[in-house]
Amino acid sequence: MKKLSPKALATLVAAVALSALAVFAFAGCGQNSNSGSSASNAGSSQSAGSDKQGDTVGTVTTDIDMSSYGAGKSVRVWVPVAQDYEYQKVTDVAYDAPGAKTAEITEDSAGNKALYLEWDKDAKPEERKATLSFKADRELVSRPELVEKDGELPSDVAEYLKGSRLVPVNDQVKDAANKIVEGKTSDLDKARAIYDWIVQNMTRDESVEGCGQGDVCALLTTQSGKCTDINSVFVGLCRAVDIPAREMFGVRMNADDITGNQHCWAEFYLNGTGWVSADPADVLKAVLKGGWTKDQQETKDKAEYYWGGLDSQRVQLSAGRDITLSPAQNDEALNYFGYPYGEVDGSALDFYDPENFSYHISFTAE
Repeated sequence: MKKLSPKALATLVAAVALSALAVFAFAGCGQNSNSGSSASNAGSSQSAGSDKQGDTVGTVTTDIDMSSYGAGKSVRVWVPVAQDYEYQKVTDVAYDAPGAKTAEITEDSAGNKALYLEWDKDAKPEERKATLSFKADRELVSRPELVEKDGELPSDVAEYLKGSRLVPVNDQVKDAANKIVEGKTSDLDKARAIYDWIVQNMTRDESVEGCGQGDVCALLTTQSGKCTDINSVFVGLCRAVDIPAREMFGVRMNADDITGNQHCWAEFYLNGTGWVSADPADVLKAVLKGGWTKDQQETKDKAEYYWGGLDSQRVQLSAGRDITLSPAQNDEALNYFGYPYGEVDGSALDFYDPENFSYHISFTAE
């Protein structure tokens, strides 16, 4: 038998892990009514939408229909536009909004891109329609060799030690983090201790609206939520012990209709390695869907998979919290920009309600 090289062996292991993951391919956190409904489609979409081994490739299309709002109203909509990030390539960005006063790609101060649409009061309601599409090629992420080195953090990385409105670095979060990492001396060991604590102590709560708010101080008490909740706790606790960490917001590419398949995941920075993926929320979703206990081997295997690794059935749309869009929205800063956002006569719409907003997101695998 021919002996596999280390690189070939790593590829084989990643492929096997992805196949196992497809058994628990998930709908997103977006709307409770869709949760778990796309499991069979998700597995088949992964095969049909793969290019390089483990990649997910296809077109994401967002349809906007604001015709239900009466005449004489000013309507503005911002639709997240994916762009190139590590592990993903985005091409063929196209949009069509023939009745809009303004239709342009903008970029906010956090670097997130959006299709900005504006219809003035003179627009006919039936003209308030638009479509955005892009092709995404997302790689399977395999855990890198985790090497830690001494040294100063790059200035752009140090920014991710700062808190946000719902992910503060305050005494409550610091006290919780210090208890969790007690006895750990390296950043790698501290980050892993936080990750393991979340897997062992938090649970997924299907009753939470959307992906959750990610209110870390409240979550340290409730210890339950959805993906933004769970991964925000990871980010907040890491920052509290001086480990840079951040959330990524996107949508799963695992079914034809992905309107409700939004998802959040996390990364922490390890000096000597770079940014490392972590998704304890997907571990806890698998635990819930599988009916597993925390000490079952399946739980342990899933926890190992999402420590440094990610499936490819997701595309990142944005990053950051407390977002001011471009041009600025009339309402307060967005907690995060993972959904289309809209305002009618200056009042914000409920983006957790796509049917009445209204928008629809689809995925066509290649």
